[in-house]
This record gives sequence, C-alpha cells and structure tokens, in this order.
Amino acid sequence: MEYEKLKKIILNRLKENLPEHLSYHSVMHVKDVIDSVEKIAQSEGVNDEDLLLLKTAALFHDTGFLFGSKNHEEKSCEIAAEYLLDYGYSQEQLDKIKGMIMATKIPQTPHNHLEQILADADLDYLGRNDFFVIGDKLFEELSMFGIVNSERDWNLLQEKFLESHHYFTKTAINSRKDKKQDNLNIIKTKLKND
Repeated sequence: MEYEKLKKIILNRLKENLPEHLSYHSVMHVKDVIDSVEKIAQSEGVNDEDLLLLKTAALFHDTGFLFGSKNHEEKSCEIAAEYLLDYGYSQEQLDKIKGMIMATKIPQTPHNHLEQILADADLDYLGRNDFFVIGDKLFEELSMFGIVNSERDWNLLQEKFLESHHYFTKTAINSRKDKKQDNLNIIKTKLKND
C-alpha cells in the first residue's frame, strides 16, 4: 500500500482544487483527522495494516467536497475507488475504507471498530481546547452556505449537535468526553446570556 505517495497526491489535489470558501473542510481538517486517527488507533491497539487503512480513509474522507457538500461521503468513496487499486490496495481493503468514510456521515453510524475510530477522529475537536477556534471556521462555512444566519443560530445548532453526539471508542470517551461537556456548558451559558 503506497500510502505516502497517495498522501502527497491527494493533499496536493485538495490544496489546488478545494473551493476557497471551505474554511472548515480544508486540508488542515484532513491533516487533523489523520493525526487524530493515529493517536486513537495506537491507543486502541490497532495493527499496522489497519492503521494504514484508517489513515487512508482519513485522507480521502472529505475529498468529495471537491464536487460540493451534498452527499460528499459517497463521492469521497468514488474518489478513493479511482485511486486505491492502482496504489497497491486490494478490493477488500478498498471496501473497508469505503465503510470507514461512510461512518463519518452525520448522524454517525459506524458498524465496526475501525469505523468507530474514524468517526471519533473526524469529530475529535469537539472535546478539545481548540473547539471554539475550529468551530469558528465551521460557523464561517455554514454562514456562507446560508445554513446559519447568526451567532445565536450557530450556538443553538452546536448545542443540539453536542447533546446528540457521543464518542464510540474507549480512547475518545476517556480523553474527550469531559472537555466536550465543558465546551457544551460554555455554549449553554452563551445562549442564556443572549
């Protein structure tokens, strides 16, 4: 599996072709998810082959945004299929990767351990100190699409999202759940003071 070669190609393609108004679904987000997937996978005791599959799924999981946000997960699977068999991945590995990519679709419904890891890595920031910094980028992006029209709309959306979201892996639950709750409490306070 020629992951490093692919990583260069895909990150480059995203850098050059992702629409500029995507302030959240950017190359930075992809790199962040790859980092998170590595940390969670190591802590979860994943073997080397599966780690490579996870990193590959993380690399491709938002490539569908090259063609717009609608059904971008399905499109990401198609893009992965265009590349992976030519870079030393088997059909079985490709199918696993597609499953992981689809597990990032909201609401998340992972069906196995690897899918749970990628789902958690994709939303790792919800339970981190940089939650509001990253959240601002998503606010900007959703405002551009007309999905939210004010900071209050945004905070209500985040409140609802954080309340319905839960992590799947032991690692993410142990390392992110408490901070996620803190972040939610800050949002609730903001809404109260509005």
